[in-house]
Amino acid sequence: MMQSNMAPSGMAVTPHHLASETALSVLRHGGDAIEAMVAAAATIAVVYPHMNGIGGDGFWLIVPPEGEPIAIDASGAAGSLATLDFYAGELAIPHRGPKSALTVPGTLSGWEEALKISAQWGGGRLPLSRLLADAIRYAADGIPVTQSQAGATHSKYDELVNVPGFAETFLSRGEIPRAGSRFTQPKLAETLTRLTVEGLESFYRGPLAALMAEELRELGMPITYQDLAAQRAKRRIPLRLNHQQGDIYNMTPPTQGLVSLAILGITDNLAMADADEAQTVHRIVEATKKAFALRDRYITDPRHITTSVQSLLEPDPLAALAEQIDDNQAAAWGAGKGPGDTVWMGVIDNSGLAVSFIQSIYHEFGSGVVLPKSGVLWQNRGAAFSLDPGHLLALAPGKQPFHTLNPAAARLADGRTMVYGSMGGDGQPQTQAAIFTRHVVQGMPLQEAVSAPRWLLGRTWGQASDSLKLEGRFSPQTFETLRALGHDVEALPDFSEAVGHAGAIVRHTNGMLEGAYDPRSNGSAAGF
Repeated sequence: MMQSNMAPSGMAVTPHHLASETALSVLRHGGDAIEAMVAAAATIAVVYPHMNGIGGDGFWLIVPPEGEPIAIDASGAAGSLATLDFYAGELAIPHRGPKSALTVPGTLSGWEEALKISAQWGGGRLPLSRLLADAIRYAADGIPVTQSQAGATHSKYDELVNVPGFAETFLSRGEIPRAGSRFTQPKLAETLTRLTVEGLESFYRGPLAALMAEELRELGMPITYQDLAAQRAKRRIPLRLNHQQGDIYNMTPPTQGLVSLAILGITDNLAMADADEAQTVHRIVEATKKAFALRDRYITDPRHITTSVQSLLEPDPLAALAEQIDDNQAAAWGAGKGPGDTVWMGVIDNSGLAVSFIQSIYHEFGSGVVLPKSGVLWQNRGAAFSLDPGHLLALAPGKQPFHTLNPAAARLADGRTMVYGSMGGDGQPQTQAAIFTRHVVQGMPLQEAVSAPRWLLGRTWGQASDSLKLEGRFSPQTFETLRALGHDVEALPDFSEAVGHAGAIVRHTNGMLEGAYDPRSNGSAAGF
């Protein structure tokens, strides 16, 4: 049996152990779960730069010990210059370079909004300089390059090497850095230090914003100072699923939180507790296809949605979708949205305040563009827009793009609280379903549920195949059974990053905290 880590006073789970330790240090020094998460978010932006950064977006799901959960949408909109004419001659929005960097980064606005909530709830004990201290030190003095970063740099070298600022920032004298070598980001260290003096708002409406606006203009990116100044994180009422095991929460549009909840709502009708390995995969995959169809029909900028997304999670429509699932035959389906690189992190403090958080720059290294003076790596989330003016996701200035990002949480009927999530584009809702089903419904120990072999319906990086991909640790019988059911099955390596970096924390009814991290990552579950 794989043992979870347990602790009485605080727990943090992240995909990089240095970020976990940053969060833990804040908790030890009297900060609450929100402050610890801001600190961890800053650190992981430095130590896992290919997966996330301050030039990306973020989403928060905050579950207080009592009262209703709060979600924060900290995603940015397309710049005012990002018109269809700006992309004249293009068949699609490029995935790399200045034209792919078309949306305002929202993540720092989310840190700011979350800290306001912390202060309203009696937190806010630690200054911003304390919360960003580890991140500043790691950016200035350096961190060891992870195998994940080295591998991503190698695999994406050809498409990124000539993007403005990339080689100067992420290559070592023109060479791909080796795993374990020292990696510094002095310009980013200066920017983070500047934020501790000028405040987070300076990123949007201060001297730092003015500097970045000049950099954006010089690089030909379609974002202005006015676009930065317009950015505000938005508090949302999270989507909720009434499940047999309790209430499950997730993020509202423009994210695919609907998908994650719909999968669990559909499978709640399918006797999952007694399902064997192959049945578990088959039923969740078939439910995923139904949930993806809902996503592709409805999810876009929330201002453009006319249907109540919450109504799609009512028992009757979910039961109707469950009835369409054939236990003996895989259904045909279309195509997914593809992969995405992200970090999920969770923190629960001694009071029971729980945070589920995601921060992302979309593709590995985002747009690849690093602003020359501020050192900010810009996301390419706007590549999710369509240049077809009649498409649900049609590009328009000021419009929010579609997001795969969706942090999850649950208040279980037995009194436990759970935060969980994963990176991985289309894989996020599938991994969430795997962890929740295995642990909560089927009773698998938490760390085993996170470490157990997973699957991905859809594309991985560099592949056009929308097959069902299984890690090699699944039994040969499971492979054979799924192929017999009509799934187009491919094998992945045993511990593949393609199925995401997941994690979870459970607060038990006696107050004890149990954390599980993903061995596919560089992470840890750190408690005290």
